[in-house]
Amino acid sequence: MDEMVMIGSVLGSTLRLTAPLLLVALAGLLSERSGVVDLGLEGKMLAAAFAAAAATAATQSIAWGLVAAVGVAAAMALIHGFACISHRGDQVVSGVALNMVAAGLTVVLGIAWFNTGGQTPTLPAELRITALSPGLAEPSAAAQAHGGFLGALLGHGLFSHNLLVYMAFAAVLGVWFLLERTRLGLRLRAVGENPAMVDAAGVSVPALRYGALLMGAVLVGLAGAYLSMAQNASFSPNMTAGRGYIALAAMIFGRWRPLPTLAACLLFGFLDAMAIQLQGVSLPGIGEIPVQAIQALPYLLTVVLLAGFIGQAIAPKALGRPYLKER
Repeated sequence: MDEMVMIGSVLGSTLRLTAPLLLVALAGLLSERSGVVDLGLEGKMLAAAFAAAAATAATQSIAWGLVAAVGVAAAMALIHGFACISHRGDQVVSGVALNMVAAGLTVVLGIAWFNTGGQTPTLPAELRITALSPGLAEPSAAAQAHGGFLGALLGHGLFSHNLLVYMAFAAVLGVWFLLERTRLGLRLRAVGENPAMVDAAGVSVPALRYGALLMGAVLVGLAGAYLSMAQNASFSPNMTAGRGYIALAAMIFGRWRPLPTLAACLLFGFLDAMAIQLQGVSLPGIGEIPVQAIQALPYLLTVVLLAGFIGQAIAPKALGRPYLKER
């Protein structure tokens, strides 16, 4: 029974930890397939997490928290677009600037509004995004209620999550369908490869790129809300902990395609889940692994993947290049 519970617990943790990474990675994929580098994903997710927790605490409404998260992410996406699309600024510099502003502004506003050291008030259970089937949230209870191994694997591992987790995985199919089976997706891919050709066909290049940034902002906003309203019960400074950069690494490892990006995000989520399970565990011949070494695994993998695959992955040809309409 213990082994069954462990497998179900690792599977459930993997899916929960993968969800925010996947949403952000898909947002980056949409942006970069249209030709816009979006290093500001980390900052947008952090600001969205703060907005979600602050708005929910202020209005006592989950819906307004989600609206605030998406709204803040969209506003930051428009700022990035204004700097990089409308005024052809450096996309990397703009993204890094957004990250710096978000890291500082969320703490300052948290101190000014709530006077709790940059944190937001702890949300009560009724104002959090909770599991659709609360009875399956505990792996041991799921195993006992639904028949041993299948109960732990299916009950806790697959069916014990909140709506945003399922939305994150459904978004993979949605983004794939958008890019591969729709006219809009064809135009987005084309504007990331040859914007001059798209412009010659009478389609607005800036409008497509702004649209891609705004679609990604919805996903990033949901990821931020997930962190502060589902995975945690409040916002804390720098709670994204580099997830935006890890999501970018997963996207590059997935070669800017939705399904391989999903696989890369699942790998990172699995490492995070194992890091939680292995804390305080003694391994034969090794002893107890330091907590810091376990927690560093996802970041080490990010470095390894980028070092090994950044040269092999073929980015969209117009990625990072501002488009100047020919007269």
